[in-house]
Amino acid sequence: MIAEQLPQYFVSGITAGSIYALIALGFCLIHNATRIVNFAQGEFVMLGALTTISFVSDLGFPIWLGAILSVFIVTAVGLLLEKGPIRHSKDASPLTLVMITVGASIAIQGSGMVIWGKDAHTLPPIGGYHYIRVLNASVIPQTIVIVAVVTVLLLLLYFFFHRTMVGKAIRAVSENSEGAALIGIPVRALVTASFGLSGAIGAIAGILVTPLTTMSYQSGLMLGLKGFAAAILGGFGSFPGAVFGGFLLGLMESFGAGFVSSTYKDAVAFLVLLAILFCRPQGLFGKVQVRRV
Repeated sequence: MIAEQLPQYFVSGITAGSIYALIALGFCLIHNATRIVNFAQGEFVMLGALTTISFVSDLGFPIWLGAILSVFIVTAVGLLLEKGPIRHSKDASPLTLVMITVGASIAIQGSGMVIWGKDAHTLPPIGGYHYIRVLNASVIPQTIVIVAVVTVLLLLLYFFFHRTMVGKAIRAVSENSEGAALIGIPVRALVTASFGLSGAIGAIAGILVTPLTTMSYQSGLMLGLKGFAAAILGGFGSFPGAVFGGFLLGLMESFGAGFVSSTYKDAVAFLVLLAILFCRPQGLFGKVQVRRV
């Protein structure tokens, strides 16, 4: 009986892990560019989902058009976050900048409650609700869409960061922003671009996951925390670590819910976060940094 359920748990874990990996990548992008943690990343996910719902359900747009418009809107929110409070506080301490992102998270969450109310919303899944068999597991087509889109997106991001000049420049800024500035790389412009790209990634994650669950003004908080836990698990700031951590967290969550209890499903992320901080603070792919004093 347990063996028969393993494929179902595996597929569920990979699906959830795909979303966590995207959110973790958003955290790593901004951290590598600015050395701060953007606690508004979960709200990017929420905004992407709810703006798409407004375009599709309220305005009658095709879902593909609503998704594209939502990604542009959330990208603009990310750009405004950097161009506004973050940029005007560039000389502030890292703790102050982190608190700014916390304030932005609260502000976006409150705005979401005013605009969309407290009720949960959802999107129709691509391909409907009929089940198909994948690896002896019953899944709806939306699950396959999520894994396929995330896989393609991860490949595109890899190509972007390793084969394009802009992507290589962003990596250079993440390694040494002062050195990058000395050789003529426009650090501030790339930091802004990182916020915009992070917003776009968060929006895509929200659009993909909403048909499988529901989304409300406060759903981004939990998704953001799980993405943060995935980033810590993989090694904060490591792009491969963020991807690996996201999938690993999704699998642990799925198997934990299946073999222990679904009641504690959301607690898995926090248990993993505590365990990794106690046992290996730099994460699975992170490196121990030595600072001279």
